Amino acid sequence: MRRSRLLLVAASCVLIAACSYKPGFIKEYKIDIQQGNVLTQEMVAQLKPGQTTDQVRFLLGTPLVVDIFHQQRWDYLYRYQSGQTGQVEARKFTVFFDGEGRLARVEGDVAEGDPGTLSAPSNKSRVVDLGSISPEEADKPLPPREPPSFFRRMMNMFGF
Repeated sequence: MRRSRLLLVAASCVLIAACSYKPGFIKEYKIDIQQGNVLTQEMVAQLKPGQTTDQVRFLLGTPLVVDIFHQQRWDYLYRYQSGQTGQVEARKFTVFFDGEGRLARVEGDVAEGDPGTLSAPSNKSRVVDLGSISPEEADKPLPPREPPSFFRRMMNMFGF
């Protein structure tokens, strides 16, 4: 009796220890982590000195950090960590307003655009032909419909 208990305890310890071991060839999936405001060069290029806070918020979105002690400064932070490589990319973009709430200057990792180079957005829609039917093919009758399978009939019977 005592020997079987000792064998049971030893087997339990081995099984519990086996749960903590992971072979090197097994790779777990890690997701990409994206936090903060995504700012593109096109968004920043639309900024012009003298724009109101509402116009800046419309172009760039709501800032991540608005300090109550520095209300004339908005900070847009962005951080991206790749799940595959673990590489971290971080950006910081700061917008400063004057006393009247107008855009005074910007600082950060994204370059300021030249207002003279702005152009109207191009039309990015296109027509895709999914295939056309010849008149001879359109006149042909459709093939007869297959009767539902046993599984489909059972699913229909239960309302699925």
